[in-house]
Amino acid sequence: MKLSDTKMIVTGGAQGMGRHFAIRLAEAGGTVAVGDVLEEGLASLAKESESLPGTIHTRRLDVSSEESVGAFVDWAFDAMGGLTGLVNNAGILRDGLLVKKDRNTGEIIKMSAAQWQAVIDVNLTGATFMARDVVAKMVEKDQKGVLVNMSSVARYGNRGQSNYSAAKAALAANTKTWALEFSRFGIRVGAIAPGMIETPMTQGMNQKARDALVAAIPVGRIGEPEDIWRAVQFIIECDYFNARTIDVDGGMAF
Repeated sequence: MKLSDTKMIVTGGAQGMGRHFAIRLAEAGGTVAVGDVLEEGLASLAKESESLPGTIHTRRLDVSSEESVGAFVDWAFDAMGGLTGLVNNAGILRDGLLVKKDRNTGEIIKMSAAQWQAVIDVNLTGATFMARDVVAKMVEKDQKGVLVNMSSVARYGNRGQSNYSAAKAALAANTKTWALEFSRFGIRVGAIAPGMIETPMTQGMNQKARDALVAAIPVGRIGEPEDIWRAVQFIIECDYFNARTIDVDGGMAF
């Protein structure tokens, strides 16, 4: 698929990687519907994209809400005059050890149900709702295309990320599952597993933890959104790529 022919939804597109993907698609002449809960970011993205060859439409989207997802997909199809796929990018972090012992008091502290569920609701259930409703709309309207899921190298397991690792591992597994299910409709599914990427999410990290992570990256630097965009572009453009997850992590070893 040519980038100029795309009519893509990008979730979590008000900032970070999602914003970068949306701009890159519009720079190539594509049409993009961007959703996020961050309405100020959506407004600034719409303004920034006014002079680009393609078009970016924006609307508030909460992927953890089934109602919000359904309404957004219907709106996006109408706004773009069609739908060729999805970049399933929205995600959050609520890191913490599953069980820890307070060094001073000896108190046993467990990851809360809310801390677990918030990440599952957005990173897994929300991504699944988006894939389901986008594909249903594409099939209904006889549209072919591609889904790009954002997994993570944390899917292999990472200390302090039981919730995040579980969601991202499931999303990588479902990339294969959905590819098998959707191939009959002419819809491919691929995934990208970024390592540590320079985004507002990682910029808020503790400096000591950040430095330790960078030291574990053989290329010696944090990734940039453009590094991940190149993988997104490959999946969209390569019609023979399907059902696989690409690690883009600088060779990071946990």
